[in-house]
Amino acid sequence: MAKPDFWKTTHGHEPRTQVLENDSKTCVEVRPPLGGIVQLANSDTLRYRNWSFTNKRYYDLKSYWQNMFGCNVHKLSIDAGFTCPNRNGHIAVGGCIYCDGRGSKLRQKGELPSVASQIASGKKYYSAQASKYIAYFQTFTNTYAQVEKLQAIYDEALDQEDVVGLSIGTRPDCLGPDVIELLGGYAKKYHVWVELGLQSMHDRTLQLLNRGHNFQQFLDVVRAMDRTGINICVHIIIGLPGESDEDVLATATALTTLPIHGIKIHSMLALEGTVLGEMYKKGDVKMITKENYVSLVCDVLEILPPRIVIQRMTADGYRDIFLAPDWAKNKLDVLNSINKELERRDSYQGQCYIKNKGEARV
Repeated sequence: MAKPDFWKTTHGHEPRTQVLENDSKTCVEVRPPLGGIVQLANSDTLRYRNWSFTNKRYYDLKSYWQNMFGCNVHKLSIDAGFTCPNRNGHIAVGGCIYCDGRGSKLRQKGELPSVASQIASGKKYYSAQASKYIAYFQTFTNTYAQVEKLQAIYDEALDQEDVVGLSIGTRPDCLGPDVIELLGGYAKKYHVWVELGLQSMHDRTLQLLNRGHNFQQFLDVVRAMDRTGINICVHIIIGLPGESDEDVLATATALTTLPIHGIKIHSMLALEGTVLGEMYKKGDVKMITKENYVSLVCDVLEILPPRIVIQRMTADGYRDIFLAPDWAKNKLDVLNSINKELERRDSYQGQCYIKNKGEARV
């Protein structure tokens, strides 16, 4: 793959770094061994870790793990029995219009195993693929409880052998000061990600989705977590009802100014048993085409700073309730199409960000 002309490769101590020369204000970005980012002002270069582990045109998660730990790391999905405040009536009922509400496959089977048991099962399954693990609290809102309960659950996960950190899926309105303090404490010893559901910066869309929060709440909590050592991964959805291509790019552009460290990009899915699924069956919403989705993902990648880790670029949903779009069922084909489109454009993550002389911020 041809590297952009502003990349230079330096060799020396592992992991190898790549140096970006920028004719605007510059800084050095350094990732300590466990979490967080340190920014050194008034330097001559902007450093990013090596992308080349997977030869992608974007900073993928596998390369990130290699940079951080020097080995393969796998996220082990955990369902700890949480719900959401827009599902149980605290701020709304029914949950997000695209969510079927069943939770994980484990929850659908009956009583949930302990956190330790779920991790043990996951490690057994993925032991040939990874040597370290992140406990990924994935199902629903995983900070929606008293801080004492959260601490007990997270401690149980971190007590397991070879678990080096946490990744916690949650919402902007479920991260109070006490929870941020708890997670910041973990970040001093472990690798901690908060996966923050945003979906869109547009309040009209958030209201339609029945999210129960607005964009300002998202901004407030991102800034509250700034410089705590907590890594922030933001979830966005492409193809939301009523959103134009310009709306999607506005959301991506807004994220470039914020102290975030990762992103997950999802396609809008219509699932049986959801409000959105019923809207789709009635013809009230149209699903995005594969060509439009691939093009928009590449546009978003070009806008995002090179330092942001691309943790996901598509979603496929549960097959037993899947309605549309049909192309989203083939996850590998979608990913290959994104890679091919970037190659066709001779483009890469951060291309527009650098051209616009964007400044890395943390």
